[in-house]
Amino acid sequence: MPWYRKLHWQIIAGLILGVLYGVFAALMGLGEITQDWITPFGTIFINLLKLIAVPLVLTSLVCGVASLSDIRKLSRIGGKTIVIYLATTTISVTIGLVIVNLLQPGHQIPSELRDSLQATYQADADLQTDKAQDTRDRGPLQPLLDMVPENFFGAASDNRNMLQMVFVAILIGIGIIQVSKQKVNVLLEFFSGLNEVIIRLVDIIMLMAPLGVFALISGTITSIAADDLSQVLELLSALGFYCLAVVTGLIIQTLLTYPTLLKLGSPMPIVTFFKGIAPAQLVGFSTSSSGATLPVTMERCKEKLGVSEEVTSFVLPLGATINMDGTALYQAVAAVFIAQSLGMELGLAAQLTIVLTAVLASIGTAAVPSAGIIMLVIILEAIGVPSAGIALILGVDRILDMLRTVTNITGDAAVSVVVASTENQLHDPDLSDEHDRVRLSSQNNNG
Repeated sequence: MPWYRKLHWQIIAGLILGVLYGVFAALMGLGEITQDWITPFGTIFINLLKLIAVPLVLTSLVCGVASLSDIRKLSRIGGKTIVIYLATTTISVTIGLVIVNLLQPGHQIPSELRDSLQATYQADADLQTDKAQDTRDRGPLQPLLDMVPENFFGAASDNRNMLQMVFVAILIGIGIIQVSKQKVNVLLEFFSGLNEVIIRLVDIIMLMAPLGVFALISGTITSIAADDLSQVLELLSALGFYCLAVVTGLIIQTLLTYPTLLKLGSPMPIVTFFKGIAPAQLVGFSTSSSGATLPVTMERCKEKLGVSEEVTSFVLPLGATINMDGTALYQAVAAVFIAQSLGMELGLAAQLTIVLTAVLASIGTAAVPSAGIIMLVIILEAIGVPSAGIALILGVDRILDMLRTVTNITGDAAVSVVVASTENQLHDPDLSDEHDRVRLSSQNNNG
């Protein structure tokens, strides 16, 4: 296949053209035209991905859990997955804190600009604070209550209830394991067939990815610029050190932490991993939603990284709901940055509180754009920093949201590879014949 027909190159082309057009539209005052005639195609692309997200999680998890055939295997894989997810999130938050304390970006903002940013985004800050207040007022076991739906169809009707669907799917899978195969064969065939249909739908929807990415990036630039590109440049210049701290942390987490994890836990070459997951990263960058990108992530892990369907169907949907390394890192940097901007110094105890709160908050953060802002308010309240300070960072949050989503997706994929390797379920993706596939894990053990 010629290089220009490969999906990731087409998505990159859409990304570059979207940036160029977005800048041109901002300079020429075409923001309204862009929002009316181009941005809707990006919205359609996101909606298509969201459309199949819930049925994909349901069918893939049911099939994945049912294929484990016994509860002990499910416990073993689930235990590994959660432990690795929590470990990578803790590392991510620590990296963020080290960087923000070294760069101290909050000390670079003049008092006049700080007042201007707070005034500009105060309304948005108040809205997020109100949402966070509702979250904060909940009881300590509320996340556990939220995980168990009272109505199946209610849970399936909203992508924000993805954790509920994960719970329901695991419960159905466990129920299937407890029943004789003769009685559930028809049910298993139904879920398996539906899962195959949805996977094919992913292929069809991804044909629109280059156009969708182009439209999303164009709309993002014009909405931020508001027909005045200088606004974007001024904002980025003023908050440059803060953006640098977040981006540096995300790069370290993506290009150092995950490759190290892959090196220690699997035989997969780093280049193979990033080449295989690249299209999912690009879709995640444009959509700012690891939940919406989940169908693409699952497809790439199975077809291009050689992760078994059993592991992919369990690890990735779970990761899209509880593993938010990029979001947790951003929250740590943002919390310290806001404190520095307001002239507040955070001691060791406060920063340890950030680590604990950010790790726990990442579990409850919805896999949708800007959900991390709400959890950030809770972190600020936990360390005694005025939550209105989020007004300082809202102007650049959309851009950073796109980047941290890439880190979230990369982390999910890396963990799936490692778990598959430890379970001897990592195959050579270049060999299409199921019976002739060479298990990379076995090669590693024998070599």
